[in-house]
Amino acid sequence: MKKILSFTLNGEPVQVICEDNRSLLDLIRDDLGLTGTKKGCEEAECGACTVMIDGRPVNSCATLAREVEGCDVVTVEGIAQNGMLHPIQKQFIEKWAFQCGYCTPGMIMSAKALLDKNPHPTELEIREAIEGNLCRCTGYVKIVEAIQAAAEEMEQEGWGENAQ
Repeated sequence: MKKILSFTLNGEPVQVICEDNRSLLDLIRDDLGLTGTKKGCEEAECGACTVMIDGRPVNSCATLAREVEGCDVVTVEGIAQNGMLHPIQKQFIEKWAFQCGYCTPGMIMSAKALLDKNPHPTELEIREAIEGNLCRCTGYVKIVEAIQAAAEEMEQEGWGENAQ
């Protein structure tokens, strides 16, 4: 059965018609054309599809699109501001925190959810926040360093809890 969904996506109101059984991942990528969110395992195991719903990181492959009715959804495309990369995105580049890059959008979204709630995380808290995001290319050291550097940059530049 098809349903009209209304929600906010990356700060913009969205209305879309979709099937009741459509995943949020497929809605975002195929229907709305935002391909930054990656399709990995499709079993909520790898974290490549992580987006934020009302500030919480979720696996969009395991979330039905209908569950976001009235919610605020943010994808990796939605965290830059005024044409400038978010500090997390910037630090992933500067610290070489990726190799193939497939896991990067999900890692960035999990890191953003963490830093929005805890702007001064310990290394252990960072590792716990990204434990649902698998990377087969790196040893996570550069990823953790990038998140630490992003936390410092966000503090210096005044990125607040409510910054997209």
